[in-house]
Amino acid sequence: MLSMKLSKVDQPRPVVLWFRRDLRLEDHPALTAAVARGGSVVPLFVLDERLLAGSAPARSWYLRGALAELDRSLHARGSRLLVRRGDPRTVVPEVARQLGAEVVFASDEVTPYGRRRDAAVAARLEQDGRTLELHEGLLLVEPHEVHTAEGRPYTVFTPFWRALGRVQRRALLPAPVSMPTVAPSMSREALPEAGPAPLPGLPAPGEAGARERLERWVNGGLAGYRADRDGLDGVGTSHLGADLHFGTLSPLQVEAAAEASGADAEPFTRQLAWRELYHHQLHHEGRAPRIPPALESAFRTEADDPAAVAAWREGRTGIPAVDASMRQLTATGWMSNRARLVTASFLTRHLLMHPRIGEHHFMRHLIDGDVANNRGGWQWTAGIGLDAQPWFRIFNPVRQGQRFDPDGRWVRRWVPELAAIPDRFVHAPWESPAQVSGYPQPIIELAFGRERALAAFKAATQR
Repeated sequence: MLSMKLSKVDQPRPVVLWFRRDLRLEDHPALTAAVARGGSVVPLFVLDERLLAGSAPARSWYLRGALAELDRSLHARGSRLLVRRGDPRTVVPEVARQLGAEVVFASDEVTPYGRRRDAAVAARLEQDGRTLELHEGLLLVEPHEVHTAEGRPYTVFTPFWRALGRVQRRALLPAPVSMPTVAPSMSREALPEAGPAPLPGLPAPGEAGARERLERWVNGGLAGYRADRDGLDGVGTSHLGADLHFGTLSPLQVEAAAEASGADAEPFTRQLAWRELYHHQLHHEGRAPRIPPALESAFRTEADDPAAVAAWREGRTGIPAVDASMRQLTATGWMSNRARLVTASFLTRHLLMHPRIGEHHFMRHLIDGDVANNRGGWQWTAGIGLDAQPWFRIFNPVRQGQRFDPDGRWVRRWVPELAAIPDRFVHAPWESPAQVSGYPQPIIELAFGRERALAAFKAATQR
């Protein structure tokens, strides 16, 4: 434990600023509100073991690095980050009681776990005459601001996109110039060491790195996004997913920078709107949409074919676009959106496996693993979520590879067994007259898988 000695001056009672998925100082409404009270602000982060236990190594590493940078930024402004380990439902009220803080400020959450946790913290604070004050900041607009004429949340993207565009955005907020922390001497956990990156190529964690990535994107990559966004290699995409997940950037910062760039920003801001739709849905429903029982019966479980699921996870299905995607995920903690669609479609359509299998696997590896986005994307691809693709639309991974990796360069990087195969066969090596050694034959014939899926979904919809 480190000693946290803080100076005393005659000021109002301190408040607690509880950081969660908002690890930044710029455009932070809860922080701005806490500073505006005029007293001391004690920044707090709680290492919640229940969340850390299920976090991918890349996400845990990014979190540790972002916390270290946040502490340095606070220190430059006269403060420090108070880090505690434990259950936030107990830790946050204890810290508020020790400080004599009347109010705990935080950014509002949409996940079911986050909302249950916040309700429990609020109830315990109220027992001591204290309050939890939640502010916007994790979304472009608040969920109650976007609804149909009848007052219901949208379930289809296009009308949601139009309605979202009509909602006036709040003003971006600057970081505080200073933030002196005045409180009794307290102990704080040592910040967890980020250490070396567990995987190559991970983004520099923290707010400064996130702002640099955003600047490079809007000045360099955004102009080509409409043409380049679907490449399986992901080179033409922003790579801001982890920054949005951990809140080292706010979505409003990203949207505002894109729209001010002078480039054709709409294709990119539409993707921000898809993120918004999934988060709004989670807020309104408190869970992902339930799969209709008839449709759910069309899917198989891992017990039905564990070998096929293992081959999918390990990138040895014999389908190059699928295998390259899955190997890239394991090696880097990331894959492009197009690759996510291709692998998800193959698992849920050609293999007819339940989308929860893929959803859980992605969350074990993705650096930008996000409950709302990941679940929404998997359900969309499986044909069961918000504004989902029709059940009869099935991605052909060979054609996807030929279209979005035409020279096979990306596939060959992650599937080196295909290094010597001619371009025309690289996405369908079983068609090559030359023998391909060391690479498996497809675990399923694609035409058979497609017809089986169509028959299963057709039967399910007629029940």
